[in-house]
Amino acid sequence: MYARRWTAGLLAVVAAVALVGCTSSKGQEKTCTTTTDGIFECAPDQRSAPPKLAGELLDGGGYDVSQARGQVVVLNFWGSWCAPCRAEADDLEATYQATKGSGVTFLGANVSDERDKAKAFEKGRVTYPSLFDPSSKLALNLDIPPNFVPATVVLDREGRIAVVIRAAVKQEGLQPIVERIAAEKPASG
Repeated sequence: MYARRWTAGLLAVVAAVALVGCTSSKGQEKTCTTTTDGIFECAPDQRSAPPKLAGELLDGGGYDVSQARGQVVVLNFWGSWCAPCRAEADDLEATYQATKGSGVTFLGANVSDERDKAKAFEKGRVTYPSLFDPSSKLALNLDIPPNFVPATVVLDREGRIAVVIRAAVKQEGLQPIVERIAAEKPASG
């Protein structure tokens, strides 16, 4: 019984990753700049419409990212089973604490996980909320899918994808990116 559940879970993760890897919707990756370390950055005039990102929070209740319009949103995809996710948690929290006074909010997206394991992982590591996405469907709503776990997506104040980082982050790399996006002037009209 355990082996069947484990195999079914593994197949679900493989299918979700394959689906995410197949979505290069609207060629958005091609219009943005890619750095040598695999960070996708989109200039304000290259950003597409805000993605629809909503779901159930890990601790219950609902959340829609559109509620955060006017703020920069840093969305981190993670799983309790992911060693690089554990390694980056302190850096994400430190960046959150350093930038939240600048109109920046952080949100996790827990993927391919069990709720109890995800809650235990977050406890004592991060203070911002996480969406519970065991089927990994949220990533499919992004024009530039994260494709990996961990991955971090920075949405500008209009809710558009500004940066996608397909790797674990460190505060010294993430914080300047977040501060730069937070300092952008909003589009007029």
